[in-house]
Amino acid sequence: MKKNHYILSNVQLSNGTSVDIEVKDGLIKTVAKDLSGADVIDCSGLIALQGFVDLHTHLREPGFEQSETILTGSKAAAKGGFTAVHAMANTMPVADNAAVVEQVYALGKSAGYVQVQPIGAVTLGLSGTQLADLGKMNASQAKVTVFSDDGKCVSDSLVMRRALEYVKAFGGVIAQHAQDPALTVGAQMNESELSLKLGLTGWPGVAETAIIARDVLLAEQVQSRLHVCHVSTRGSVDVIRWAKARGIAVTAEVTPHHLLLTEELASEYNPLFKVNPPLRTQDDVLALREAVADGTIDIVATDHAPHPADSKDCEWGEAAFGMVGLETAASIVKTTLVDTGLIDWVRFEEVLSTNPAKISGLTDQGQGIQVGSFANIALIDPATKFKVDAVSQSKSSNNPYLGMDLSGEIMHTIYRGTFTVKNSEIQNLGAN
Repeated sequence: MKKNHYILSNVQLSNGTSVDIEVKDGLIKTVAKDLSGADVIDCSGLIALQGFVDLHTHLREPGFEQSETILTGSKAAAKGGFTAVHAMANTMPVADNAAVVEQVYALGKSAGYVQVQPIGAVTLGLSGTQLADLGKMNASQAKVTVFSDDGKCVSDSLVMRRALEYVKAFGGVIAQHAQDPALTVGAQMNESELSLKLGLTGWPGVAETAIIARDVLLAEQVQSRLHVCHVSTRGSVDVIRWAKARGIAVTAEVTPHHLLLTEELASEYNPLFKVNPPLRTQDDVLALREAVADGTIDIVATDHAPHPADSKDCEWGEAAFGMVGLETAASIVKTTLVDTGLIDWVRFEEVLSTNPAKISGLTDQGQGIQVGSFANIALIDPATKFKVDAVSQSKSSNNPYLGMDLSGEIMHTIYRGTFTVKNSEIQNLGAN
């Protein structure tokens, strides 16, 4: 629905204030009470939040379009309340040069549902050995500031140090997939008594924690910025908390699935629950929730990882790692953190919008619902309870939440003043 001038009436902000929001020509013009003079859209009962920003999305294009495209992933993101996503570099060809990141950026603009911001690879071909041309990717039209070999760990300490030193010059950040490869050869699930019982090779939590410990010390040594992807264990939380107390420039993310699901779901060998890092224990889940609440973990990021059916409809050992997550992320945060009293709506907005935009330096996102900002808005119904079904905008269906009960549904998403989702239906925008 394209409207140049309208008013969102009777809407609640994250701080509990009830207001009207006037939007004109893509910007927030007025935030006040009892506004008039434009088309009025009644938003009674809805909470208006700054559009969500995902710092960790796999859009698969170029190279793996059988799993997802930038267009289908953008639609899934919009349905979930996102107005910006960061596309990971493990495509084919790898986004390790200016040409590929500019291609991803252009395809995102053409789709028009959300801002698609490419993440550049740290090393050429995700090899872990030779740095990619980080400077050229930053100087490109895509203005890449976040670099990650996600899916693989930058395990060589010297390469990691050089990467941290390189991005310091332009205020970039290295986002690390913390997984010591020597400790996780053939790993299939969390290392525990359950993995022994099931006969599956274990992925020990220390393989994550040890890399994080090394990397925060490297970041401190070179005075550069480190971001830790998909934190999954209590031990990792402890290291990050220590590093922040020491003043090290580290930020961290947790995924919705690590806030909700546990290793017990591996018991029936259903590959929908196979993910990297693996689902951990209930104690780890509680530690992660507490870390979001106290600020140790800065953001929630989806790690949306679509796969075609044949990559999941097979034996556990042969199945691909990963889950889709864009469309359900906000509802899982609402269910696990807001409904349990651990966080309020202000913190909700921080972890899903303000903080991820700040980490990556997006100037069009995360500015809050204030006069003069782009109208990037997610409208959520906090009272709605629903059962997750198979209807999806994603090209893939590897959804671990099917049939689960969640609360808080995204009703409308507005990107730069245009409704990309209205009444939970995707609008046909065409090119933007």
